[in-house]
Amino acid sequence: MRIVLTLLLVIIMFKTEAQSSVLTVADSLYLNGNYSKAISAYQSYTNQDEVYDKIAKSYVALGNYDQALHFYKLNIESYPDDALTKYEYAKLLSKTKQFEASIEVFNELMNIDYRNPNYHYEMGLALEKINDSTAINRFRTAYDLNDTHQKAIFKIAKYFLIKRKHEISHRYIDKGLETYENNVELISLKAQNYYYQDYYKDAKVWFQKLIDLGESSEFIHEKLSILYAEFSEYEQAIAQRKLVLNYNPYDSNSLFVIGTYYERLNDFDNAEKYMLRAIKLKDVPLDHEYQKLGIVLNRQQRYKEAIEAFKVSLKENPENISSAFFIVTTKDHYYADIDSKIKAYQDFIDSYPKATFLSFVKLRLAELEQEKFLKVKE
Repeated sequence: MRIVLTLLLVIIMFKTEAQSSVLTVADSLYLNGNYSKAISAYQSYTNQDEVYDKIAKSYVALGNYDQALHFYKLNIESYPDDALTKYEYAKLLSKTKQFEASIEVFNELMNIDYRNPNYHYEMGLALEKINDSTAINRFRTAYDLNDTHQKAIFKIAKYFLIKRKHEISHRYIDKGLETYENNVELISLKAQNYYYQDYYKDAKVWFQKLIDLGESSEFIHEKLSILYAEFSEYEQAIAQRKLVLNYNPYDSNSLFVIGTYYERLNDFDNAEKYMLRAIKLKDVPLDHEYQKLGIVLNRQQRYKEAIEAFKVSLKENPENISSAFFIVTTKDHYYADIDSKIKAYQDFIDSYPKATFLSFVKLRLAELEQEKFLKVKE
């Protein structure tokens, strides 16, 4: 009898050690990224309910979320009080766009531990995805439970930024930056708050902080370009707008804006180059763009080309009387014959009898007629 018992104990110990060895091998495979082999090893383990969560995590690592959800569910059925697995299950449900199911599981988790801020935050994300306005309540509860919760702070600060309640947004951002001063998401919100408040000097400082932290995006460079231009720092404004073109080389608006900045620097060659590039890309009425091009050409005393640009502007928009006015004043510079100048002004008066510029036109016409009279008299 003793021999039989001894043999049974040996067999049991052998099986236990063998199973322990299987688990060790499977865990090692998982830790080293051999997820498929880890799954096979886990599935050879006798007590499957003990490894459902590990199989689920392996499937998550492989990106097979359907199988992962299946094994998370099996684990929860075996261990209903396993909050950690429920948490991972709820997050995966949300990730796979099963938001209502995710919210239901988070509610169960809150019944287990209401004071866990991450349950509220993750549930808020799911509510946000289905456009449920109560999402902000979950984020605020997460913050109340942990006022250093960076992700919750970001969500709350963004909410108040969208609502244009800038001072409240600033307060939450500042609280977040107390514990994580280089949080680029909060710094971005800070910059945007100042920008939309028209506090351009402060906005420029905070957008520059993003650049200093290695951030780069079309949005950041566009806003910095605008801010530099506000302070007449056109070289920096141009540099930032050119970085916008790295993201969108065919951004006709940025090309045209660069042209206007070069104009402010009296670099008319580059102004013309960028304006022409913008015009070629645009598929909308271009009266304003051609008018600006005409002004740039005028500044270079290229009057004939300027007149043609103004004519195109007027053709694009016949109601743009200012382009018609620029044609007349440019002809005044370009024509040597005084009669041609007089005719140009008289034609403008006949064509636009109610134009804003009429008093100037009549005054200049009178000057030219006086000049002609004096020449004849001589």
